[in-house]
Amino acid sequence: MGDASPLYKGHRYPVEIISHCVWLYFRFPLSFREVEELMLERGVTVSHETVRRWCAKFGQAYANGLRRRRSRPGDTWHLDEVFVRINGERKYLWRAVDADGTVLDILVQSRRDKAAARRFFRRLLQKTRAVPRVVVTGRLRSYGAAHRQVMPSVEHRCPKGLNNRAENSHQPTRQRERAMKGFRSVGGAQRFLAAFSGISPHFRPHRHLMTASNYRTEMTIRFAIWDQITGAANLPTTA
Repeated sequence: MGDASPLYKGHRYPVEIISHCVWLYFRFPLSFREVEELMLERGVTVSHETVRRWCAKFGQAYANGLRRRRSRPGDTWHLDEVFVRINGERKYLWRAVDADGTVLDILVQSRRDKAAARRFFRRLLQKTRAVPRVVVTGRLRSYGAAHRQVMPSVEHRCPKGLNNRAENSHQPTRQRERAMKGFRSVGGAQRFLAAFSGISPHFRPHRHLMTASNYRTEMTIRFAIWDQITGAANLPTTA
């Protein structure tokens, strides 16, 4: 591990194994124990608890690395919120995507009122360091009130059926939520979804718009980018 990034200092497993486990967990609806089993089949003995620690430590770092490589977000942002059950309590997951479906930010909150919408708007502007031309939301009145306070110069649209892009972006989260049998805490949900929304979409190009050969080429490029941001591409090769 001497040639690896300082991020991996003190870890006895090589970068390839750590990054592969993190990829498996955030890319597919797998539990930590299932990742452990898949690695064992490959001859790698690693405990599910170790996999959990790796995902907690490296997941967000990898997601941040992928986000830094993305182009600036488009000038049309789609915002939406859905409820999630956390320990039996109803919470709300706020999400913003651009016109290409790229996730700009997510935030788990207890309410869906004006204060919650205002908090999400301000966080979104701070995180993206950009101001959109158009914001598209659902018809929740809290959006309009927060919009007038935080970004009054931005055009706000909320016609019925126009916000399908943001609504559709919730689907991978719903699938993962079912596989995990729900989230156990607000903090845990926020940490997981922040990393998940950065890693999972990277490996989900619009396959239905591609030929098989173009899809394989695109995925090869994306795996190369993954190796670069995780540090696996920097390791010396052996003959």
